[in-house]
Amino acid sequence: MKTPEPERPISRFGVVEPANLPEDLRVRIQAIAEKSGFVPNVFRALARRPAELRAFMDYHDALMTPADDGSPTLSAAERELIVVATSGANHCTYCVVAHGAILRIRSKDPELADHVATNPYGVALEPRQRAIVDLALQLTTDAATLREEDLDAVRDAGLTDEEIWDVGAITALFAMSNRLAHLTALRPNSEFLLLGRTARR
Repeated sequence: MKTPEPERPISRFGVVEPANLPEDLRVRIQAIAEKSGFVPNVFRALARRPAELRAFMDYHDALMTPADDGSPTLSAAERELIVVATSGANHCTYCVVAHGAILRIRSKDPELADHVATNPYGVALEPRQRAIVDLALQLTTDAATLREEDLDAVRDAGLTDEEIWDVGAITALFAMSNRLAHLTALRPNSEFLLLGRTARR
């Protein structure tokens, strides 16, 4: 019988468990763990620098939570769509796995995330989704080519300038996140792999 290989480390820079963090971060991460059933590895990896983890979580929450003031805004699923498409383009396994799970849940579509991550240009999307993904991918792969006519095409698909800003800001935040994941060789939690594919027990 073949001996199973040992599981690789969560991060090549080590981890800090939430119990050893300042109280405000410990409380925030505990709330996430209670909702999901586990602590996402990204928090353990970034916890080596609490101030940066706090700033990352604040900016993440500001960008990934739709406004509730009645103004037009990207949906929670559209925000995750951006993360999965751009993380796929950046070859970031952690973010594809983690946010692919969230996209499956938000979109209620068990297949969408896999298609977007592996073939974002060829996947069948609604016109608004296509405009969002195309803009995010352009900013990811060749941002210097962005022109006013590109933004006009996104506006023609129904996005407001505030929504276009959100596309850009989310793309930029996860460009940073993807690169930190590569730097740390961040290992995705196995729990993410089944989320949104099977009924939760």
